[in-house]
Amino acid sequence: MTKLHEVTNNHLLEVMSWFDDEQSLFTWSGPNFRYPYDLTSFREDLNLSELSSFVLLDDNFMLLAFGQCYLRIGRCHLGRLVVNPNCRGQGIAKQLISKLLQVGAKDLGVNEGSLFVLNHNKAAIKCYQSFGFAFSRYPDELPIENCMYMTKNL
Repeated sequence: MTKLHEVTNNHLLEVMSWFDDEQSLFTWSGPNFRYPYDLTSFREDLNLSELSSFVLLDDNFMLLAFGQCYLRIGRCHLGRLVVNPNCRGQGIAKQLISKLLQVGAKDLGVNEGSLFVLNHNKAAIKCYQSFGFAFSRYPDELPIENCMYMTKNL
C-alpha cells in the first residue's frame, strides 16, 4: 500500500540524487530551476511554500516518487512528477498521479486535471495517455519549447 506524505529535507536529498545532469533536471523541472543545486536552492526552486508537494512512500517508508499539484486554469495541475529510478516500470507513476489528483480535486474543488510534458519524453506521454490524459490546446503561450499540454476529466 502506498501513501502520500509531506516532503522532508531527507526526501528532497534523495530526489536530488535522481538527476545526473542538467538536461535530466530540465526535463523534469522545466525552466527556472538552478543547476547545479544544493538543498537550499532545490527547496526554493520547487516553490514548496506555494505548491502542494508530496512524496509517495510504501509501507516501509521507501521513497517511491515525488509530485506537486496546484490550481492552474481551473484544473488540478500536476507538476514535477518523478519516480525513483529503482522503481520505474512498476506502476508507481499511476499511483502517484491517482493520489495527487484525488487530493488536488478535493482541495481545489475542481473536476479536471492537467499537466505539461516535453514532446521527447515518450515514456511519460505513454504513461499519461494510459491514465486517460489527452492532448489539449493550451489557452496561452506554452511555457517552454517542445512542450505539450494534456488534460483529463476526473
